Amino acid sequence: MFAKTLLAALSLTFAASGALAEAGSCHARAAEKKLAGAAKTSFLTKCEKDAGATCDANALEKKLAGAAKTSFTNKCVRDAVGAEAKKPA
Repeated sequence: MFAKTLLAALSLTFAASGALAEAGSCHARAAEKKLAGAAKTSFLTKCEKDAGATCDANALEKKLAGAAKTSFTNKCVRDAVGAEAKKPA
């Protein structure tokens, strides 16, 4: 039962995180805006907080609870925030 629920949650994660990814990751948008220092930190903090709220709402909409909700929300936020681009050496 747990494995089935987790599998369903993970498959839904890709669908929901895709909607967030369409807007671009937080790091990508910060790079587009050429933010640095405190401005970048502030932008990324707000972006991650907004992504968390959106992902929580998506989890509630999908009626997820427990480990499935946690897994869904964590992956959704990671996908929305993205990874910082590496600077060329």
